[in-house]
Amino acid sequence: MKKTKWIKPRHRLVRNIAYGLLYHFCKWHYGVTAEKFREQGDRAYLILLNHQTTFDQFFVGLSFKGPIYYLATEDIFSNGWISSLIRWLIAPIPIRKQTTDVKAVMNCIRVAKEGGTIAVAPEGNRTYSGKTEYMNPAIASLARKLGLPIALYRIEGGYGVQPRWSDGVRKGKMRAYVSRVIEPEEYASLDNDQLLALIEEGLYVNEVAADGNFRSAARAEYLERAMYVCPFCGLSVFESHGNEIECKNCHRKVLYGEDKTLQGVGFDFPFRFVNDWYEYQNGFVNSLNTQEYTEKPLYTDSVTVNEVIVYKKKIPLLKNATLTLYGNRVVLDEVSPHELTWMFEEITAMAVLGRNKLNVYYNDHVYQIRGDKRFNALKYVNIYFRAKNIAKENENSQFLGL
Repeated sequence: MKKTKWIKPRHRLVRNIAYGLLYHFCKWHYGVTAEKFREQGDRAYLILLNHQTTFDQFFVGLSFKGPIYYLATEDIFSNGWISSLIRWLIAPIPIRKQTTDVKAVMNCIRVAKEGGTIAVAPEGNRTYSGKTEYMNPAIASLARKLGLPIALYRIEGGYGVQPRWSDGVRKGKMRAYVSRVIEPEEYASLDNDQLLALIEEGLYVNEVAADGNFRSAARAEYLERAMYVCPFCGLSVFESHGNEIECKNCHRKVLYGEDKTLQGVGFDFPFRFVNDWYEYQNGFVNSLNTQEYTEKPLYTDSVTVNEVIVYKKKIPLLKNATLTLYGNRVVLDEVSPHELTWMFEEITAMAVLGRNKLNVYYNDHVYQIRGDKRFNALKYVNIYFRAKNIAKENENSQFLGL
């Protein structure tokens, strides 16, 4: 039986309507200049982009003509009729986060053979720190399989305008553009490591600098989604209001400035930028012996829990649950007869989705955990990866899940 084509004529119409609706909104709301890729012609491309804001895919759409088929995580495909509508309108290519997804690769090959342009964010995560995050080396192998010219699409200024940990958008300037094209003839002579190095170099953005003003009356909200280590107290809990964030243990407050700099309120704070603090936090976690934290909880959060039926729907499991983090496990509702204990060695993966949702992949099940607006999902992922690195006798690994 002949396969139905992935690419549909309506995708071009939807793209053109979306362009008309979003062009002025993106320019006004995000302050972005999305430069036209005038060399595109009628060729299909593999677009690789660094990931900074929730609207990155729309910036790409403003720079390229014609429909673009984006790789998107299973989360957007697991929302019932809304997911069905998204599939009908733009047919993104589903991929399972934190796993090797052969079907996603085959679908990419299918779209490329039909003449479609594909877009991927190789980081798979938005940056919490202002610097481009870890890229999965498999992106080089995928690019080679597709055989398309690679357009490296750089987004600059996005961390200042909309940090991953924030709900708000600040008034500032962004730029989005194709920084270079790697032709198939060029990467044919490279091995995968060399191609990956070219991709990383072309997409790397470091916004750890006072390189502009980003105005908002709530600049520090919700920085506690990213930070959980205090340089004075160690593992801690933070709470932000307006332009300040406070450690709830030592009650020191830090001001987040319009130029992205940090300043202690009445004391000398040791870090100038969030990235400096973030790297200190990673170093702190990478020095922990997680086996010392198996009796007493590290953290406890109030959460809701859904089971994700991948590519279909989300089933509510617990509305008012307690999630507890130890050095070797996470536990849901410890005092309940319905207690769930997930030992780290039995968890396939953990991942942060969006700003602060936590996905736990356990025994062929996917559980999605949400806390309140101040919930820090990152600490669960970081502690999990640290424990896994120790268990694998790979204590020197710096990778903590992002």
